Amino acid sequence: MSDDARPSPDALLRLAASEGRGRLKVFLGAAPGVGKTYEMLVQARQRKLEHVDVVIGVVETHGRVETDLLTKGLEAVPKKRIPYKGRVLAEMDLDAILQRKPKLVLVDELAHSNVEGSRHTKRYRDVEELLGAGIDVYTTLNVQHLESLNDVVAQITRVRIRETVPDSILDRADDVELVDLTPEDLIQRLKEGKVYIPDTAERAQQNYFVPGNLTALRELALRRTAQRVDEQMLHYMRAHAIQGPWEAGERVLVCVDQRPGAVALVRYARRLSDRLRAPWAAVYVETSHARRFSEAERDRVAEALRVADRLGGQAVTVAADSVATGIIEYARTNNFTHIVTAAAQQSRWADFLGQSVSHEILRRAGDISVHVVPEQLTRAMKGPSQPRATPESSRAFDMGAYVGTLGMVAVAVLAGLALQKVGVRSIELVFLTAVLTSAVVYGLWPSLFACAAGAMAYNFFFLPPLYTFTIADRENVVALFFFVVVAFIASNLAARMREQTMVARERAATTENLYLFARKLAGVFTLDDLLWAAAFQFAQMLKLRVVILLPEGESVSVRAGYPPEDTLDGADLAAASWVWAHGTAAGRGADTLPGAKRLFLPMRTGRGTIGIVGLDGDAPGALLSPDQQRLFDALADQAALAIERINLALEIGQTRLAAETERLRSALLTSISHDLRTPLASILGSASSLKNYDATLDPASRQELIDTIEEEALRLNRFIANLLDMTRLESGAIAPHAELVDLADIVGSALRRTGAVLARHKVTVNLEADLPMVRVDPVLFEQVLFNLLDNAAKYAPPATEVTLRAKREGGMVRIELLDEGDGIPQADLERIFDKFYRVQAADRKRAGTGLGLAIARGFVEAMGGTIAAGNRVDGPGAVFTIALPVPVDETVVAT
Repeated sequence: MSDDARPSPDALLRLAASEGRGRLKVFLGAAPGVGKTYEMLVQARQRKLEHVDVVIGVVETHGRVETDLLTKGLEAVPKKRIPYKGRVLAEMDLDAILQRKPKLVLVDELAHSNVEGSRHTKRYRDVEELLGAGIDVYTTLNVQHLESLNDVVAQITRVRIRETVPDSILDRADDVELVDLTPEDLIQRLKEGKVYIPDTAERAQQNYFVPGNLTALRELALRRTAQRVDEQMLHYMRAHAIQGPWEAGERVLVCVDQRPGAVALVRYARRLSDRLRAPWAAVYVETSHARRFSEAERDRVAEALRVADRLGGQAVTVAADSVATGIIEYARTNNFTHIVTAAAQQSRWADFLGQSVSHEILRRAGDISVHVVPEQLTRAMKGPSQPRATPESSRAFDMGAYVGTLGMVAVAVLAGLALQKVGVRSIELVFLTAVLTSAVVYGLWPSLFACAAGAMAYNFFFLPPLYTFTIADRENVVALFFFVVVAFIASNLAARMREQTMVARERAATTENLYLFARKLAGVFTLDDLLWAAAFQFAQMLKLRVVILLPEGESVSVRAGYPPEDTLDGADLAAASWVWAHGTAAGRGADTLPGAKRLFLPMRTGRGTIGIVGLDGDAPGALLSPDQQRLFDALADQAALAIERINLALEIGQTRLAAETERLRSALLTSISHDLRTPLASILGSASSLKNYDATLDPASRQELIDTIEEEALRLNRFIANLLDMTRLESGAIAPHAELVDLADIVGSALRRTGAVLARHKVTVNLEADLPMVRVDPVLFEQVLFNLLDNAAKYAPPATEVTLRAKREGGMVRIELLDEGDGIPQADLERIFDKFYRVQAADRKRAGTGLGLAIARGFVEAMGGTIAAGNRVDGPGAVFTIALPVPVDETVVAT
């Protein structure tokens, strides 16, 4: 390990996050019956012998005698009994384990779904809570229960596994132990009844437990375990700053650069990885020199990375000071054991100066195997179709930079002559300043030109003999030589810093644009505004024309574009439809429907494809470079999440509206069916009795029937009046005719109307003396008091007291209605004034429509007052409080 090696920050953060948490060990098997639970119990008993506090949270022995014997001597936390659909089921008691807080708990069958009513729906959630409490967990899992393998297992076994766990559970496990058994041995165990009972075992052997299925599942388990172990090894190396490689597994890394043959080199690496059966990656190291690449060279890099991605490799771009440094550091950090690079294609003099990337990689590779593809093979791999490298001399020549550099040298000469006249001798520093300024402003080559021009001007104007290029003094020769050396080194450093600064500025600008885009999307609340903002951002950052399409019925349609675009031609529409149906790229430059004018790419979220982006540009060739592809992915992810947010908000609003509509419809139907049919039935029954038995009825019975008809007709009238009043309130048709009235008159009128309703209650009225008059609509306010008194009669038991009192408090008249019922449950206080809402009594369902209190609130608020509900503090019962403002003229009189 080198002296300057440092552990990976991500690895250290992962270690820090695991502090204080329990350790998780997963016993992974290919199928039921391989012995996972048995092995878990064996190791738990061993830990018990080591004086570790071990308890059983839940272990399913399935009647296996040898497994059941292993549970003897281990403390088991009693299971929790939960009623479910008429039965009582047993589940692991999570709270009891947390209270017991052992060192190690055994939790069998990690993918189990808990009974409804448990704190967590899945058992792995229980395990996560135990780990968070610092308790170690041993658990078992079959490979077919992993979420990522669900489709693969269904294809192999023709059985869809319903109970799954996220792969992240296995990835977070501290230890994974594979419990393996050959298919032949497992089938033999099945026949012996050690897996299932005989009837179940016979069906399983015919359908699921067949050698082909078991072999495929076994391979999946072996590969998934090997993958997890490889990840653990890589994490350990990063956490301990081990540069590697450790050749526990083969990994191939291919170097991609701007030279011709890069694509063929990627294909060579793919063939090598196939022979080694190893994962592979293609890496491009971005240095400051990348800014000077021609368009052809940039296209070669982009194409090579795209090919690597299509061939199943990982395409990576890293930034470093030099290509060799970036390759070696990435290979060591990610434990690559093989590096593939092309042979040097430059002069021996360049090799001698240390400019050969392949030679530098060979020198610094250490234990990593380096595959240097010979120049002849590289030339053969290029093929005739590969574009030739663009020589440096053929690139665009910026004459303005060299003219500007000459101007700087001329200014340095004039400044030197001026300084010489005042006796300053260090004139060379002026020319050095010109060289550095040229490097910072124009770059490397103009600064080298400034170095040469400055040396010649310094010699011509300031070294004797003057105005010649001859140097008479040897000391001046040495001074001029070291001036050139210092100027050359300084110009290189300054130019490199300039290029690195420009690269950093570009990345910072991209990051800032992404941040501003995210902020803009967070503040958008309509879909159209969001789509236009996204289209503009795509076009601005990618320098392409953009259209965004969303689903519309069975097809997709353009919803936004920059510049504005409304329609697509047939080829583009076909490509967009393909993207929506299959979730893969189509159109220009893609493998599907490449004849389209635009390239169409999906915008995805966790719920699938949510929209489509179409890109178009004037430049020939591929539309997106690898850097632009990553930028597009970042933009598309943000836009897709914002679109999903708005769609979810609309869905939630629609769901709430539908639920509220359904609730009101159900309440209205219930009210009509009960409160309309009940009085009608009484009226019809009484009228029928009068009609059919009038001659046989005595006067008292006849009068009782007539009273019943009248009472039920009045009840029906109140019900219809409530419906009409609520309709008037919701339509805004209520216009109170306010006038000054005496509150005692309205109270007396309301009590007379409710005489029959309150016949079985004791009514107490307490109105404060000298109570001011109030400005209300007497008809509406009488209805308010009637509804409140009617509500009290329904919910207060017979023979209890109903109190109506009023008093003045400052500029308000406060009216309170108190009963001696059960009161209002705390959960219902906020909803008691809602339409059709009725508090459910414990003993019986109260008659009523649920409109009386809603109407009372509407009428009171229409008259400028407030109404509130609460519970009495001096005993049981509810209290309704109305507050009405004292009229201004009454306030003046009182003052």
